[in-house]
Amino acid sequence: MAVAQRRPRGRPSEPVLSAERITGAAVRLVTSRGHGALTMAALARELGVAPSALYNHVATKQDVLRRVQDHVNREVDCSAFATLPWDRALTAWARSYREVYARHVPLVPVIAVTPVRGAPHTLAMYERVAAGLRAGGWPAHLVLDAVVAVESFVLGSALDTQAPPDIFEPGAEAADGSALAAAVRARAGADPALAAFELGLAALVEGLRAALRRATAAPTATATG
Repeated sequence: MAVAQRRPRGRPSEPVLSAERITGAAVRLVTSRGHGALTMAALARELGVAPSALYNHVATKQDVLRRVQDHVNREVDCSAFATLPWDRALTAWARSYREVYARHVPLVPVIAVTPVRGAPHTLAMYERVAAGLRAGGWPAHLVLDAVVAVESFVLGSALDTQAPPDIFEPGAEAADGSALAAAVRARAGADPALAAFELGLAALVEGLRAALRRATAAPTATATG
């Protein structure tokens, strides 16, 4: 009669790795210590493994950054493009985008420079946005310009959420009748960063509406002699 082999006692010498665990650790590392702190050695320490163990799951640091980008972008809601006009959908997407990155501000440099190739959730987000703009009448050659314009504004606003409350206080150097000091005193609202975002977003979307009207206007006929 065969005797079943017993499983060795004790824990594995190293934690079991997966792409998901590596991505989660990378997100925690960047969020807590900043974009520059993400190295393969630091990631291995965070996971309690040897650096060589990481390469069974990820090829390079760029691969890790792509996974981080994709992980966070899953949180951005772009569903409004399926039901709303392009301008209202773009507004909803921008608000969600900012809210997500306001919670992950140290990841802003990652989203700003990491290619989307190989990041399925990120690609799906941009595909939905691009399709929504095209359905709204945007010419193909202007779609990415509109997306980048909104994205640049959103990511800058996400960074602004971390600004200190007194960032515009001129202090004792303010001259009598200083326009800046008066503006600081007059600024109202519990969340000035959000108020600035909403003002800028409204202006940006209105500007995009005007740009679309210009881009799709019929050429003016000119009289010939």
